[in-house]
Amino acid sequence: MNHTLPDNILLTTAPQTELTAFIHKKKYSKIFVLTDENTHRHCYPLLQHTLPPHTCTTIPSGEENKNLATCAAIWQAMTDHALDRHAVVIILGGGVLGDMGGFCAATYKRGIDFILVATTLLAQADASIGGKLAVDFNHFKNHIGVFQLPALTLLYSGFFKTLPFNELRSGFAEVIKHALISDKAMWRKISEHTLETQAWDELVLHSVQYKSYVVTEDPKEKGLRKILNAGHTIGHALESYLLSANRKVMHGEAIAAGLIAESKIAVDRGLLDPKDFKSIQTYLLATYGKINFALSETAAIAVLALQDKKNKDNKILCVLLDGIGSARLDCEISVNDVAGALHYYQSI
Repeated sequence: MNHTLPDNILLTTAPQTELTAFIHKKKYSKIFVLTDENTHRHCYPLLQHTLPPHTCTTIPSGEENKNLATCAAIWQAMTDHALDRHAVVIILGGGVLGDMGGFCAATYKRGIDFILVATTLLAQADASIGGKLAVDFNHFKNHIGVFQLPALTLLYSGFFKTLPFNELRSGFAEVIKHALISDKAMWRKISEHTLETQAWDELVLHSVQYKSYVVTEDPKEKGLRKILNAGHTIGHALESYLLSANRKVMHGEAIAAGLIAESKIAVDRGLLDPKDFKSIQTYLLATYGKINFALSETAAIAVLALQDKKNKDNKILCVLLDGIGSARLDCEISVNDVAGALHYYQSI
């Protein structure tokens, strides 16, 4: 795979220099920095004193706060600081804050510039790339949102040192997904190392190059971009169910479970070799363990797949691996298929 990066995405070892230079070039009227309590403590000090005069607003972290109520608080803060349409929002955070902060910027006064300074592996390898912005609604993941590209996305692997282990592991699931759907050699390289010994700069570059290529080919997810949802049809259903029951689960943990479950469907349909499936399952279980839910809950989880955004005409449309390194779009699966795959996952 040999893809280049768009001009608005920078992998850098000097985020302060790159960010300040970009802001000076654009001559924004006001600068509004958005953080959560974690990035305010661990990441904001790295940039605080090199930024031009600005204001900073901090909101609570966590998927449970990725909703319209938090958006209202962000919009209010932007209004209180009198941001006009020539202002910029700098979002210093991971996937949740990037999704929500970008959504707020893209809808405030019909849209103002925003800059993503991605601080987690999940954000750098996946969530910050491609301009998909959304918040959750009544426990449905990313139910309300828009497409809008940031003016700039800054990626700096030094931020990974600030991450708890489970945050790094969560983001790793998207890196694994990118390799499984696009690059068998990269999957082999990943599978030869544990989470702790991965070459992060190489993996982030691989993920960003691949996702940027896909997004450029299909910016509004009409075709090819759906491939990036591998593992997400069942993974999102599981994540939504557990969050609605106030049971903690990381996004990457749910996607890892979804990759196993959807790969089982691919095996059953003759798309994926059982030996390859075994290697995927073994590595994901060793890295993530298993998510606990009762077999009696599989029907309720499976029904949530009907809410997946890729669906059409009440049909569940899934991405299934077609061997390692390739995938098929718009594979129709049933609620019973989802329930059966979840039943398999729980019985491993």
